[in-house]
Amino acid sequence: MQETTLNVKGMSCGHCVSSIEGNVGNLNGVDNVKVHLNEARVDVTFDSDKVDLGTITEEIEDQGYDIA
Repeated sequence: MQETTLNVKGMSCGHCVSSIEGNVGNLNGVDNVKVHLNEARVDVTFDSDKVDLGTITEEIEDQGYDIA
């Protein structure tokens, strides 16, 4: 498992948390997603043999957020 922290701009409410945690969490190979709204960051644990970081960041950006 690989762990990474992404700085995400544009998150402002509980819906943002649910949206990111739900959509990224549904990706095959993602083990855990935790959004820290006040710190504007997202912690992700994933299996790099099943999903790459590019796919994860693309999923977040497709929802309208920016990766810093």
